[in-house]
Amino acid sequence: MAAPKTYQTEAVVLKKFPCNEADRILTLFTPHHGKVRAIARGISRPKSRMAGHLEPLVRSQVMLSKGQSLDVISQGQTVESYRLLRGDLWRLSCALYLAELVDQVTEEEQENFPLYQLLLQALDEITTAVNCETLLRYFELRLMEHLGYRPELQECPQCHVPLKPEENFLSPRAGGVLCPSCAAHDASCLPVSLNSFKVLRFWQRTDIKEALKVKLLPELQTEMERLLKTYLRYQVERDMKSYQWLRRLKKEGLASR
Repeated sequence: MAAPKTYQTEAVVLKKFPCNEADRILTLFTPHHGKVRAIARGISRPKSRMAGHLEPLVRSQVMLSKGQSLDVISQGQTVESYRLLRGDLWRLSCALYLAELVDQVTEEEQENFPLYQLLLQALDEITTAVNCETLLRYFELRLMEHLGYRPELQECPQCHVPLKPEENFLSPRAGGVLCPSCAAHDASCLPVSLNSFKVLRFWQRTDIKEALKVKLLPELQTEMERLLKTYLRYQVERDMKSYQWLRRLKKEGLASR
């Protein structure tokens, strides 16, 4: 049976950019169709009924028609606008970083329902999270899991001996944390303090609400950021532009405002 020419789906708008004067091309992330690129015709006209429903970081119900190169959006209705993000530069920037991550690491039309759920959970929490950076680190760790790059934290991926509660070493090349003995033969690995090791293990087995209850002191937060950024960069082989913007905001003291 031929695939239907039109379909309806919920979606989070990850990105929007101009196509011509009135049309815009959108990147959508959906629960069952994965990432979809589609065109919204006339969306920039003053009387467009879809304009406010198809902004970046808006969760909408959309109707699409299959096209040769791009699907065409014919209807859009907001499910959740995440309105509180719009007045907070730091939280909005963190949310845009999540959107860029999902956009950059996923392939088009590859379903990843667990990742879609993770994105919704993160967007729900980011408006009220006490520490958005804790949320970003949790998201990065679980993102890797949903892409098939879950770091091994229970046993050394080289010698397969259970890891002890001590300083160990993260090896992106080996796909997880090495024991001290095996780390001696991997010059690229990074030391993982006992506290970071405990937090990473806890996050792998808990949900986002429990994860956000963990309070990370600045030193531990810096270490976790370095570890997860290194692992993420190795696995997806790219950097995120919005991450540099987040670093700039932190440097200018705007991270908690």
